[in-house]
Amino acid sequence: MTYSTVLPIWNAIRERFHKTANALPEQDLSLQLGTTSIGSLLHHTAEVEYMFAQWFFGKAMPEDGIPKPALTNKDELVEFLEASNERILQAMKELPEENWHKSMESPIGASTPLEAVGRLMYHTGIHAGQISLIQKNGNTVE
Repeated sequence: MTYSTVLPIWNAIRERFHKTANALPEQDLSLQLGTTSIGSLLHHTAEVEYMFAQWFFGKAMPEDGIPKPALTNKDELVEFLEASNERILQAMKELPEENWHKSMESPIGASTPLEAVGRLMYHTGIHAGQISLIQKNGNTVE
């Protein structure tokens, strides 16, 4: 029940974020405010999904580690986002129903897998807003 309940909400948020990433002009990936670039936000979003899949859903990291796409290559970043989404979706699907509400310790504190999905949704939304802000106010740093 939990996976089937969470899935439509997750998909709505994640598909919107993916659409945003796909629509970005590649030159915008290097726009930044302070030390944060749009490319780094896309990478970070996917990286966190890999970490949450491990921490809260027991999905082991890939044997060769988390991919490291170029932060200025849109195709690589979009592919990385697709892979991280597939990984977290698979991890959620494989989690037994009785474990969705069990608190787990992680490097960011205790949380249930259900709470972790909520945190991921919030995290994605925050970075979507930052991307929009950087597009409006960011600078290209050579």
